[in-house]
Amino acid sequence: MNILISNDDGIMSPGIITLKEYLSRKHNVYVVAPDIERSATGHAITVRNPLWAKEVKFGDIFFGHAVNGTPADCVKIGLDAIYKNVKFDVVVSGINKGANLGTDILYSGTVSAALEGAINGYPSLAVSCVEYVNPNFEDGAKIVLDLLENLNFKDWPEFTTLNVNIPKISYDEIKGIKVTKQSKRRYEDYFEERKDPFGNSYYWMLGNIIEDDDDPNSDYNIISQGYVSVTPLSVFMTRYDFMDELKKQLEV
Repeated sequence: MNILISNDDGIMSPGIITLKEYLSRKHNVYVVAPDIERSATGHAITVRNPLWAKEVKFGDIFFGHAVNGTPADCVKIGLDAIYKNVKFDVVVSGINKGANLGTDILYSGTVSAALEGAINGYPSLAVSCVEYVNPNFEDGAKIVLDLLENLNFKDWPEFTTLNVNIPKISYDEIKGIKVTKQSKRRYEDYFEERKDPFGNSYYWMLGNIIEDDDDPNSDYNIISQGYVSVTPLSVFMTRYDFMDELKKQLEV
């Protein structure tokens, strides 16, 4: 298969380097990723400034293109410009350092890069290792190979991404793969105020994770049991179950 990969941790991150190494053993892999880390940029795109795409080599070996834009920019320019003559089969974003669970998907550049692939009509995967300090990227790459081996991309639903999260255990210890729902996992944010040398206030945003979703099929609950969590996401977010009630309130 022809696979476009990107991420939000930057083109020099170990996650994307490991992912390309493993996927290249069986597939044709093309890399277009941010030139620096651009985590938590969501689905931002660049519309008022030019984008530069520079070739990145490790020694004499070509690795991919680094772009001075967001993860979504990278997928856009990869599909529509840099590799416009390549017929891609799938877009893979990652492997991210740290989880993308619950409301993380709204902020995540990793997930947004995959969703950009879905917007453009390609099957896509966003892949994250939940361990932040010492991510098991090689185990994650093995899981991606397993997924690519088993997924049927011919009957892929339109505008769909899989959000894949890998528990912090070894590949041999992983119990299997479970299809999950997005949980209500979210953050209780607070800001720490500090003063600069001139007496002006500045703030660091901090937060506590709230995990109060009692659905055993929610993403973080499945992860805690030692399974890989795979959550199907759509580009579109209409709340259909609220439409009838909303019509009663507004369509008078």
